[in-house]
Amino acid sequence: MEEAIFIFKNYIQQSAPIDESGFEQLSKYLKSKKVVKGQLLLRAGEVCKNSFFTAKGLLRSYTIDKQGKEHIIQFSPEGWLVADRSSSFFNEPSFLYIDAIEDSDIVYIDNLFFDELSKQCSDFSLFNINSLHHHIKQIQNRVNLLLGASAEERYLDFIRLYPELLMRIPQWMIASYLGITPESLSRVRKELYRK
Repeated sequence: MEEAIFIFKNYIQQSAPIDESGFEQLSKYLKSKKVVKGQLLLRAGEVCKNSFFTAKGLLRSYTIDKQGKEHIIQFSPEGWLVADRSSSFFNEPSFLYIDAIEDSDIVYIDNLFFDELSKQCSDFSLFNINSLHHHIKQIQNRVNLLLGASAEERYLDFIRLYPELLMRIPQWMIASYLGITPESLSRVRKELYRK
């Protein structure tokens, strides 16, 4: 078994008591790939047919507005999943791009994997529902922060959510995620340093 698939199996087994043979049956829905920095996994306009598990490396999902400016929605470090859930569920074109920020080992997870795992394991079905609700909660929190929180509050929330990423991603990407300019982020960091 490839290392990325093995890491993903351990991730799944934390929430679903699936045995080796059950996982082996579902492995036909998994594909391990090495992707290079900058490689696109999903383009806006495509239907998202996979979720992407980061075994090693770092991914991001983002949109590009009409002026060509990127707006980062999510980072996906090791042990995280990223996808366009609405594109996957409704079989509609995605408005997201997903690409690699670093050279990465990724597990491409066909959408059928989760359906089949839920049939095999009721515990996973419950876990999946709870994960979806947690995801909705995170999105609502993010929207509330973008609409009403100060740049400092958004930055502190970023540090809480992604503490290991501060030294791995460029400042302009953090600023894009926060919805501020890199110059504003620099001011926020200086103010926090003074405190």
